[in-house]
Amino acid sequence: MEPFAGPAGLPTQLTGLGRALVMGVINVTPDSFSDGGRWLDPGIAVAHGIEMLRNGADLVDVGGESTRPGATRIEVAEELRRVLPVIRGLSNAGVPVSVDTMRAEVAAAAIDAGAIMINDVSGGLADPGMFACVASAQLPYVVMHWRGHSTQMADRAKYVDVVDEVCAELSERFEAAQSAGVEMQRMALDPGLGFAKEGDHNWSLLAGLDRLFELGRPLLIGASRKRFLGELLSVDGRAPAPEERDRATDAISALAAWRGVWCVRVHDVAGSAQAVRVASAWRAGGTRG
Repeated sequence: MEPFAGPAGLPTQLTGLGRALVMGVINVTPDSFSDGGRWLDPGIAVAHGIEMLRNGADLVDVGGESTRPGATRIEVAEELRRVLPVIRGLSNAGVPVSVDTMRAEVAAAAIDAGAIMINDVSGGLADPGMFACVASAQLPYVVMHWRGHSTQMADRAKYVDVVDEVCAELSERFEAAQSAGVEMQRMALDPGLGFAKEGDHNWSLLAGLDRLFELGRPLLIGASRKRFLGELLSVDGRAPAPEERDRATDAISALAAWRGVWCVRVHDVAGSAQAVRVASAWRAGGTRG
């Protein structure tokens, strides 16, 4: 099984933990699928991020643009208005912060406000300037598999072999980033569960982690509360609400951590914080015989 090594450039408190990291999600948006509107007030969002840290999060991912299926894009000024006070407040409180953005301008401003990592769900495809920004900043960078904006995702969820195609397309983005000056060791990869993926595609990707590991970079898994979990747990045609999918999310966190992924990205951190520690102990028990 692969170790939990992450991308280069992380703060020392996030390295050498011997387990998967837990990334807490704060959507500073009115329309995210799970918690839209709850954290729009910067003070409430900062307090929530600090509480996440107390509950076991290792870092907090702040995003100001919804990427739920069908969401339309906002102006860059609005994205900046939403995220910068939260990133600044969390950073000043000692919380390691990642910025979830597809825009180089937002990434650069977030770095100035204290962000220590860029999480780009478009893998550099949405903004041609992103790779240059990341290369200049020399910070960790998460490259996600992406086939288009939220309004296009459903139409692009077509695959012959989803694992082969996601691996190939992630490799292309990884190589393009390197060609633009982004250092290989600073990158992590995310297969993009739920992004231009139908339910079975997500399960195939989770079952295909070995092939994703062969790409040679740390893996981030973001399954939290997503629709494919709701479909799995449906009773009499009724899917549980997003916040009712946290136990299923915790199960994926445990299994992914046991397989050696570097980080899991979740909305409710307490259960996943326990799950990754159980997985780590289980793995360690095997090495001790």
